[in-house]
Amino acid sequence: MTPPAGTGPLAPGQPVAVDWALSPIAVADWLGAVSLVAGALLSLAAAIGVLRFPDTLSRMHAATKPQVLGVLLLLLGLSLRLRTLSDLGMIALVGIFQLATAPVAAQMVGRAAYRSGRVDRRLLDVDELAEP
Repeated sequence: MTPPAGTGPLAPGQPVAVDWALSPIAVADWLGAVSLVAGALLSLAAAIGVLRFPDTLSRMHAATKPQVLGVLLLLLGLSLRLRTLSDLGMIALVGIFQLATAPVAAQMVGRAAYRSGRVDRRLLDVDELAEP
């Protein structure tokens, strides 16, 4: 049997008490969601930069700097969301490998582009790879 109208816990005219205090888990979920969105947007910006920038060095910059930060923000969001020790260990390893390999890959791409003549040397302030 249903109670008569106006007598339930949400009766018309009664103020509704809302507890706006967030638990630490809810805060971590929100921070994780914001981190995931920010990381995805940075990765998208890096991809657009790779497609739109005119020369190799600019594309290389777009492929490494914002993309690495985007991946790290995605990993932070995952770690805030998953919260298990095995997942955190794997996420930490992925972040360490990303930080270790991105600068090396950028260096190798830049050197290969320079040696193949795809870099406009007039744009360089200091040409450290020039032969004496």
